[in-house]
Amino acid sequence: MKNYFLSAVIFLGLPVLAQQKDYAIKEVNFTQVKLSDNFWLPRIETNRTVTIPASFERCENTGRVKNFVMAAQKQGKFCTRYPFDDTDIYKTIEGASFSLAVHSDKKLEAYVDSLIVIIKAAQEPDGYLYTARTIDPVNVGSWVGKERWEKERELSHELYNAGHMYEAAAAHFLATKKRNFLDIALKNADLVCSVFGPGKKSVAPGHEIVEMGLVKLFRITGIREYLNTAKFFIEARGHYPGYDNKSADSWKNGSYWQDSKPVVQQDEAVGHAVRAGYLYAAVADVAALTGDDSLTKAIDKIWENVVTKKMYVQGGLGAKGDGERFGENYELPNNTAYNETCAAIAGVYWNYRMFLLHGDAKYIDVLEKMLYNGLISGIGLDGKSFFYTNAMEVRNSFNHKDFEGARSGWFECSCCPTNLTRLIPSVPGYMYAQKDDNLFVNLFINSTVDLMVNNKPVKIEQQNNYPWDGNLILKINSAATNTFNLLVRVPGWASNSAVPSDLYKFETPSNTKSVIKVNGIVTDFAIQNGYAVINKAWKKNDVVEVLLPMEVKRVVANEKVTNDIGKVALQRGPIIYCAEWADNNGKTSNILIPANINFTTEFKPAVLNGITILKAEVPAVIINNNETISTQKQSFTAIPYYSWANRGKGEMTVWFPTQVKDIEILTK
Repeated sequence: MKNYFLSAVIFLGLPVLAQQKDYAIKEVNFTQVKLSDNFWLPRIETNRTVTIPASFERCENTGRVKNFVMAAQKQGKFCTRYPFDDTDIYKTIEGASFSLAVHSDKKLEAYVDSLIVIIKAAQEPDGYLYTARTIDPVNVGSWVGKERWEKERELSHELYNAGHMYEAAAAHFLATKKRNFLDIALKNADLVCSVFGPGKKSVAPGHEIVEMGLVKLFRITGIREYLNTAKFFIEARGHYPGYDNKSADSWKNGSYWQDSKPVVQQDEAVGHAVRAGYLYAAVADVAALTGDDSLTKAIDKIWENVVTKKMYVQGGLGAKGDGERFGENYELPNNTAYNETCAAIAGVYWNYRMFLLHGDAKYIDVLEKMLYNGLISGIGLDGKSFFYTNAMEVRNSFNHKDFEGARSGWFECSCCPTNLTRLIPSVPGYMYAQKDDNLFVNLFINSTVDLMVNNKPVKIEQQNNYPWDGNLILKINSAATNTFNLLVRVPGWASNSAVPSDLYKFETPSNTKSVIKVNGIVTDFAIQNGYAVINKAWKKNDVVEVLLPMEVKRVVANEKVTNDIGKVALQRGPIIYCAEWADNNGKTSNILIPANINFTTEFKPAVLNGITILKAEVPAVIINNNETISTQKQSFTAIPYYSWANRGKGEMTVWFPTQVKDIEILTK
């Protein structure tokens, strides 16, 4: 595996550090994995050819680029609504950089360079870069303080902007080896580190991500002050004297910003779900790089809280639209579910880091649930229409105040579309990881990867039709005999575990077990932290076959989730299903799924870019003209949750009542 930290430090001409603490498990960079599948590769290509160009075009058309031009000229008026609109350019540059890392595109590279010139011109001499102030420091909006950083704790997003810039600059440098954007970021980071720290100004950043960004810069440069400042920002939380700790209001007590108590004392996910996810990801980074066990223990507790009490069945995070935040424990309403797309993205970042800390497959199980369901539901199949929030049900008679039921090409606050441009191309980077002579296989995607194990080259080729088919083939090719442990994740859903907690469970356990064959021979295997461990002297043309049971499962929620009592959701493999109006007589809110329903599956290559559907005959509730209630049998079709709202606007349901008494009759 290429050492990107070492190569970057050498490229920058910086001294190589002594052995640096870090995650015990090392990621395999996405650039090493070459996809050939029909699920993720088309999405990554659509991101490259549609989503990224559309995002840049919308940044131009909405004035986001103009803000930088005016900041360079120091004249004009900030022409978008939010001071964090700068980040839409940064995030799209990050996504473009990930694309450039694996697909040469001189036109795209030249355009990105032209934006970097504009960004550099907007930077103030000391490194400050924040167009909402620089354009006209005297006449700033209500979100921006009269002095730098004055409103950072609540509204200004100055450090949030900086964090996304650091992440984008790091990605651009690693993809192109150009320093033009990196130098801008380092100049700004040097300013931030000179302003904040022990004996200097202190603040808990209002919208976290600067911590993650500083860690990225530390990994590239080896400059310890960047890591120290990231840790300082984490440790600054919970000390602001202006909060009322006795108040239940999350804004008044600081919990909205994860600031009501020090991080090491936190044990519950609270406040704005995206901010929280970015914080928890950064805490994992800093814990790994500093060896601070108190931080690890804190995020372990918070993760348990999320997975046992605060996660939707499709991996969504953030139940409440009021503040885009987590609700109380087990508060997971369907008709007002918020589930911001950015929160699912933050959840992927956080769960992967938890895996790198602990090496347990349960974190990848959660990551997979988010990735295949509540995250990609945020982007339409056309690559240029989006959901900001991801509903759990839509009824013709009900108006969700945060959701219109149809996708949008852009939003006034467009954090989610631009965030997707950087997440989608990074997916191959979650497939593999290594620790000593242990090679982890986390995700199943048709692909090849070239690795070094025990200092010997190893090539792995995956052949499968995941997530539609559970038959997986891994071809292991080692030029020389090489003894190591191959750890293949056996997904929780293939082992009677809907999630790694009691928040959701399968109504009826399956007796079908996963099967593993090595070179055609069924092999007994031990399960270690959710992984099937296969140890052998690997040689050229070895083949591992994994047979995962792809049964339709009925999911039920913990009885404390009162909104889901008497209801079931449907899952097959990693995919959560929903019913949509287009397949079910124009309506889904009247469908019942009793216990005796048998489902058949069918792959439909021409439907929604190719999906496996679930089919059955089910009772539907009918209100007759005389207002009496009856049921009648009808054909039922369920589609993957991620694919809904690509055929127009109408009803959608994830949780289905099992009896008439449990259905909510809202319309005739």
